[in-house]
Amino acid sequence: MKYITFIFFFSITTFLNAQAGGEEVFAFLNMPTSARQSALGGSTLTLMDDVNQPLWNPATLTPEMDGMLSLNYVNFLLDVNYVSASYAYHVNDHFGTIHSGLTYLNYGKFIAADEVGTETGTFKAYDMALSLGYSYQIPRTDFYVGANAKLIHSTIEEYSSIGIATDIGLMYHSEYQPYTIALVIRNAGFQLKSYDEVKEKLPLQIQAGWSYQLEHVPIRIYTTFDNLQKWQLAYSNPSDSTEDLETGEIIVNKPSFLNNAMRHVVFGAELFPEKGFSIRTGFNFQRAQELGIEGSRTFAGLTFGFGLKLRKLKLNYAYSKYHPVSDSHTFNLGINLN
Repeated sequence: MKYITFIFFFSITTFLNAQAGGEEVFAFLNMPTSARQSALGGSTLTLMDDVNQPLWNPATLTPEMDGMLSLNYVNFLLDVNYVSASYAYHVNDHFGTIHSGLTYLNYGKFIAADEVGTETGTFKAYDMALSLGYSYQIPRTDFYVGANAKLIHSTIEEYSSIGIATDIGLMYHSEYQPYTIALVIRNAGFQLKSYDEVKEKLPLQIQAGWSYQLEHVPIRIYTTFDNLQKWQLAYSNPSDSTEDLETGEIIVNKPSFLNNAMRHVVFGAELFPEKGFSIRTGFNFQRAQELGIEGSRTFAGLTFGFGLKLRKLKLNYAYSKYHPVSDSHTFNLGINLN
């Protein structure tokens, strides 16, 4: 039973992460937490008016988010469902703003079996993280610093794991400049309790990003440089191979330098970002390479979405593709409680 459970766990977390993943525990921490972020490629760091963004970059937490509540639901794959919630509260101008967040990933119900394949019942698996964040604007500057503290819990059948992690963000944002720049270190931490006495690394990520508002066109462009802590993201794909006609030797094509470099890049664009209705799209190079099928057009890596602003409500939707034969839909409801 133990071996079947762990095979299931490592297989599904590798698949869900799909971005230089499969080597760390708690891979769900690097899944997008909002519909807007998902529509822009999944790794945006500089959204200034989205209360979900501090879960990804705590430096984006500002006093303007005071009283904002956001609820997100992702219809992921099969019975896998992902939900998150965020809330911000501005204590005062001297102390700053705090943020709380919850992410919960339910993998559904599975059939349990022993080593010889005899069914023994069913079991559930889920991941959950509670987050508490703080942000502060450095006096007389346009620099913001922020940090999140996370308590992480994961359960697979009778096994469980607990971990702690922190995010640290630094951001430059000025109302007089058309650009915003951010640097973030995410998921720096460790396991307090492992599944089976072997402690694993958390999915640490170092990211840099910027956004730019075009002057005469209502378009904002986003660029993120992902996984700066690890250069080599591309690996040889056995399905991408050729046969030497003379020797019969199978030659596996190695990814080029440019191919590997572009896997660190995520692009996004938002049309009418300040208006009541906005349209978004993004492209994640790493996801496109890992989920693409040789000789088939899957549109992996492409994301789309839109947003609708009402008086005290925000509605957002995103379409993503995490599997060649299945689509993912993200829904978001934002409420201004003030």
